[in-house]
Formats: sequence, C-alpha cells, structure tokens
Amino acid sequence: MDEITQKLLTKISDRVREIEEDYPELQKYLDETRITLPKNNHDSKIHKKDLEDYLNSLNSLIDNYEEEHKKPS
Repeated sequence: MDEITQKLLTKISDRVREIEEDYPELQKYLDETRITLPKNNHDSKIHKKDLEDYLNSLNSLIDNYEEEHKKPS
C-alpha cells in the first residue's frame, strides 16, 4: 500500500471515530456512505478516488450536521 492510500485510510478512520464519539446520531448514516473495501489484495485494488470520495462524504456529513445545528450567536 502506498503512502497516499495509507494517509487516506488514516483520515477516514479518524473521521469515523470522530462521528462515533462526537456525533453518535450520525452513525446511522455511516452504513449508507461506507464503501466496500476489497477483502484481499489479490482480487481487487483500493482505488484512491474511492477513498477520497468516501472521506469527502464523511467530511460533508459532519459539516452539514454542524451547519444545521449551529447555535445562534
């Protein structure tokens, strides 16, 4: 696995953990956005674009939630 893919997977893991810990009400959406990663490297390859798209969807989920639930100043 190359360095870019590893960094993306780390960021994804961090965002999922953040959702689980800080936004438990959003966990129900994780199954809807989750991509299926290959189970073994012989059959499939992890595509960076898919990982980037998934990370972006997690970021959007959190950003949209925060925007909708922003406390008035």
